[in-house]
Amino acid sequence: MTTPTLSARGLVKRYGHVTAIDGADFDLLPGEVLAVVGDNGAGKSSLIKALSGALVPDAGEIKVDGETVHFRTPIDARRYGIETVYQDLALSPAQDIASNMFLGREIRRRGPLGLIRKLDTAKMRAEAQRVLDELDIKIKSITQPVETLSGGQRQGVAVARAAAFGTKAVIMDEPTAALGVAESARVLALIDRIRERGLPVVLISHNMPHVFDIADRIHVHRLGRRVAVVSPKTTSMNQVVGLITGALEVDENGEVVESAVSRGLSA
Repeated sequence: MTTPTLSARGLVKRYGHVTAIDGADFDLLPGEVLAVVGDNGAGKSSLIKALSGALVPDAGEIKVDGETVHFRTPIDARRYGIETVYQDLALSPAQDIASNMFLGREIRRRGPLGLIRKLDTAKMRAEAQRVLDELDIKIKSITQPVETLSGGQRQGVAVARAAAFGTKAVIMDEPTAALGVAESARVLALIDRIRERGLPVVLISHNMPHVFDIADRIHVHRLGRRVAVVSPKTTSMNQVVGLITGALEVDENGEVVESAVSRGLSA
């Protein structure tokens, strides 16, 4: 079997009497786009925070390339090549594109006697432009303040930053939310180009047409845990919705069938 790039087993996270993650499992395979879907409150955000180091689970295990890891902060996850693009994008509007792409990871050059290290603005701009060109992200000028960009362009900058530093996986939280049809299509094309580079992507989304358009597999999350992993090629959109709501389930043969709860209600 292929060793997952990023995996988890039995993750648990409780907040008092509320269980946000309830024995959740997760597997991201090399070079794939894995969509994570689920209703509001299903625990998707908590799962992704655990995988990106923003949340420390109470129990369970996370592995990168089969090696057990312990993420205490997002910086720990970044050290293992896991990059996350959150819904708020974490961009600094007044700064230019290159400054945003290297935010917190600025390139510096040696000053006199090596005592003062100045920002190497030229190198950062050149590297930022290279990544944008490689991903075919159209920006008028690398020196533009981010606040002058459209929503889709801002998303592109955030994704390019993740792709520039991510070596194992890129996690994207609702990347097409609040975008128009044309800009959403450009973001999906960008995700496809990242996959073509061999970098696997985790896509958290409520947009089923987008999920079925881009995902290789669909991870269905419900009540704090993974309830199914299905292929968009063999599973319909209505079936995935049924798995999300609990009306359907996956049996021991991997077939999507009516859930025990639904059968009990109809009896």
